[in-house]
Amino acid sequence: MESVWTEDTEIKRREPLPGDREVPAVVIGAGLAGILTAYYLQKEGIRTVVLEADRIGSGQTKNTTAKITSQHNLIYSRLIRTFGRRMAEHYASANETAIGEYERLIREKGIRCDFARCPAYLYTQTRPELLKQETEAAASLGIQATFGTGCELPFPVAGVTRFQGQARFHPLKFLAAIAKDLPVYEYTRVLAWQPGSVRTERGTIRAEKMIAATHFPFVSNHGAYFLKLYQSRSCVVALENAPDVGGMYVGAEKTGLSLRSAEGLLLLGGGGHRTGKKGGGWQELEDAARRYYPKARTVCRWAAQDCMSLDGMPYVGRYGGNTPGLYAASGFNKWGMTGAMAAAALLTDLVLGRESLYDGLFDPGRTVLRPQLAANALEAAVHLLAPTAPRCPHMGCALKYNALEHTWDCPCHGSRFTEDGTVLDGPANGNKKMRPVKKDAAHRF
Repeated sequence: MESVWTEDTEIKRREPLPGDREVPAVVIGAGLAGILTAYYLQKEGIRTVVLEADRIGSGQTKNTTAKITSQHNLIYSRLIRTFGRRMAEHYASANETAIGEYERLIREKGIRCDFARCPAYLYTQTRPELLKQETEAAASLGIQATFGTGCELPFPVAGVTRFQGQARFHPLKFLAAIAKDLPVYEYTRVLAWQPGSVRTERGTIRAEKMIAATHFPFVSNHGAYFLKLYQSRSCVVALENAPDVGGMYVGAEKTGLSLRSAEGLLLLGGGGHRTGKKGGGWQELEDAARRYYPKARTVCRWAAQDCMSLDGMPYVGRYGGNTPGLYAASGFNKWGMTGAMAAAALLTDLVLGRESLYDGLFDPGRTVLRPQLAANALEAAVHLLAPTAPRCPHMGCALKYNALEHTWDCPCHGSRFTEDGTVLDGPANGNKKMRPVKKDAAHRF
């Protein structure tokens, strides 16, 4: 179940950490956010190394649909209501600036990664008034947004919001080019953090500044990320013999589909659900493909996993109140392409002691008093008290067997394991000794 991006990209292998080292800065995680942060720190003259438990780009970066867009579903009208116009303007600016910075980097370095400007569309089949509000809000913040009713989708829509000047690319080709000259140590899992150093399986790195770009923050006793984040899993199928839809599409409804063309294929996404819970999976997408593109054929399929914050904005900045020198980048809410670039810019400013417009906007220490907090706490309580086994080593929640992907998944915080206990996704920070357990109804979803 490899994504379409892995088919034609081979990123140069790197050696594991050879032993203890001392550097000014260390980035933990070699996905897009981590590599971009290390790249900009190096450009500023801050000697930086990157530690990766597996391979460069082996986490969620390879599973994205790679939409570089400031169109983040129904967000701008909500941001204005919740945080005020000034904060909403900063959010729009951070993401629009990220699109331009990708283009600048790609052109400056001559990176061949299929980068192309194209519009992004948010569509609805039921609530056009919501899209009209979103269009007005986005336009008032300086985004080129317009509302209409026509599009290239094969099913009727009640309304479409179009964001002009967005982009798409091949994420692994881009990542390979940006990581080319960076000191990255693969197969080097970080085991523990303490002020001024991180301990790995292969040695200790002493550093004044440390950035955790590990998708879900791995230090559990600081920052309360176990309450502030949950993980959502969604599926993608790549279809051949399907028409090019021109731009990039996402549905405003929970059951809406994501569509974009890439590599001569149509990428159809959807079936989102909380990790560890039941969702529509690939079958939902296969049914949609047969209905809307009867001549198409599925050539590959994969799943993505996203960290979802309490208020729809990322957590980027100081890891916690008592973690000197440690920073976090997480909670991109399915919009990790522009989120990673905005995070890299903010983290670079923080490490260098510079002021940033986006510090307060993405501050991990902002209020947690949001409705999603209660839902996260309830989910954790239910699965902590559940009498079933096996348990997640992260915080002890009962794991659920995912028959579709043959994995054990944690409904509390999204850790995932193979049937033999090999960790696939954090925040669990290592493998689990898994005894054979009957995959009965108590465990299965």
